[in-house]
Amino acid sequence: MTSDTRDAPEDIGVGRAAENDPDRNGEAGRNALVVVAHHRTDSLTTYTARRAAEQLQEAGYHVDELNLYSEGFDPRMTVEDEPDWDNREKTYSVEVESHMKRLLKADLVVAVFPIWWVHIPAILKGWIDRVWNYGLAYGRSQPRLAGKRMLWLALSSATDDFALDFIRSALDVSLNQGVAYYSGFDFSTVGLLPDSEEHRHRFTKDGTMYIDAASIGAERDEQYRQFHQRAKTTVDEFITATAPEAVSAQFRAGGRP
Repeated sequence: MTSDTRDAPEDIGVGRAAENDPDRNGEAGRNALVVVAHHRTDSLTTYTARRAAEQLQEAGYHVDELNLYSEGFDPRMTVEDEPDWDNREKTYSVEVESHMKRLLKADLVVAVFPIWWVHIPAILKGWIDRVWNYGLAYGRSQPRLAGKRMLWLALSSATDDFALDFIRSALDVSLNQGVAYYSGFDFSTVGLLPDSEEHRHRFTKDGTMYIDAASIGAERDEQYRQFHQRAKTTVDEFITATAPEAVSAQFRAGGRP
């Protein structure tokens, strides 16, 4: 199951830190990391990431835009990434150390990606595996990522409630509970963005999938107007959201003593 085959309205350059423009940068301590996981710079995913970065800048955040493909991130775990498992203060590989610094600097993290096989793309999974490593994301009684907030902005080709409920539930367990809260984040949410493809996908309760003809003309324009509005609303709500009063201590405790 894949999503996001539509071209973005314009070519955009996600994969760079925000320019040092005092009118666009916020005060110190308000930093956001926007991570995009798509191999095409003209994809709807990349365009959505750029718009999210602009919203964060307008809200007063310094934004570091990380395009995993454009920056040539290698998702494969190596021995250098875990030179001494028992040492939480170890030095990791040069690439991982640089990404750890960017993650630690961020107060907010927004990952933007297409849903593939009801999961995140392999390059984003590899980034989590390598960067959210022992000693940083877990393995401590006081997590180093504590106090941060996370938005998983996920593009889906599905359109009906049956499929979306299934996808949302799966991502909540694997990303909110299994990654963010386990790593000590104060708040994490999945922003599911359905109807991301011109060929709309519909599922019946018995699992049969139907693919509609591509939307064209005014119908297509309206489809993506609504998509962009959903994305904007999701990011706006995340920016203003506060951590829930009670998140299971099992997941908020982060690593281990």
